[in-house]
Amino acid sequence: MAVSKIFFTNTRCRVGTSLLHKMDKLVRQAGIERIDFNRKYVAIKVHFGEPGNLSFVRPNYAKTLVDLVKSLGGKPFLTDCNTLYVGRRNNALAHLDAAYENGFSPFSTGCHVLVGDGLKGTDDLEVPVNGGMLIKNAKIGRAVMDADVLISLNHFKGHEMTGFGGAIKNVGMGCGSRAGKMEMHSDAEPQVSEKRCAGCRTCVKYCAQGAISFKENKAVIDQKLCVGCGRCIGVCNFHAIAPKLYNNGETVSRKMVEYAKAVVDGRPGFHINIVTQVSPCCDCHGENDAAVVPDIGIFAGFDMVALDKACIDAVNAAPAISSSVLGDKDAHSRDHFCRIHPGVDWRPQIAHAEAIGLGSGEYELVSLDCA
Repeated sequence: MAVSKIFFTNTRCRVGTSLLHKMDKLVRQAGIERIDFNRKYVAIKVHFGEPGNLSFVRPNYAKTLVDLVKSLGGKPFLTDCNTLYVGRRNNALAHLDAAYENGFSPFSTGCHVLVGDGLKGTDDLEVPVNGGMLIKNAKIGRAVMDADVLISLNHFKGHEMTGFGGAIKNVGMGCGSRAGKMEMHSDAEPQVSEKRCAGCRTCVKYCAQGAISFKENKAVIDQKLCVGCGRCIGVCNFHAIAPKLYNNGETVSRKMVEYAKAVVDGRPGFHINIVTQVSPCCDCHGENDAAVVPDIGIFAGFDMVALDKACIDAVNAAPAISSSVLGDKDAHSRDHFCRIHPGVDWRPQIAHAEAIGLGSGEYELVSLDCA
């Protein structure tokens, strides 16, 4: 596979130059203007951040991208899909509240915010995975797939299940509908919590397999009929239905990679990683621990695999902050990610991405001053 060019600028700013100016110049030099944006709908995939977390990418970066896309004739919108877990972003109303609370509003970013998989996370499309080994058809938020161009704006960080989270995770896991997220996280059919079940029977209306019945006013799922589509999880207002068993981190990583392939195939795409406030865990947490390394900079390119690998190498080459979680870990490994989450290996994510043709782990880093 060919070596991909990844462009980088650090966080140093001379008086009169901002990081936003540097990012605009970086993505232009990385070739974003080669994409035909004229009259095209452009999905800018971001993570709005779980309220309480303060390490997510600031909305100012999104505004810079929106202004650029508009100047090139595009029709941008910010998007993310609903979460599977119980939190502040598992339905579109709560999700939009969280986005606005964290600064991602039409007034601050200059474009509309659309939740990609609809009100309850059930508005998705089944998208074939070209070269997929684990997933034949990925369940992707409809608004994401309706876009002509995809740009991902990602906070690069550690992750407790996949080792790291960057462009691949933001696109693969982030663009999956609630049913898609269940498919990535679990190989088992959903189960019902009798304690939480309110007996409302909404789940029955959405089960195409007729697998749900009621016993003593509590939902019961017939596992022989259930196909694991996850629709019942999405429509339950009481969080009474959840996957029974969860996959290990390597399987989640591989499935996530295949979901990312489904999202990006067949249309132009561009990816940006912000490597600042590199927290040890995902921005889906309602809190964030101290950064594990000093701020590094902004990376951009067309190849999300090369982009993530460049960021992995940059983080691992950076000095650990002794007052962070890395200071609590035995320094037997020079790999910061393996030290943060022992037993979690990030390598299968890159290896599987290369194996199915998502991108290349080999890259040429082009450093720019961008002042």
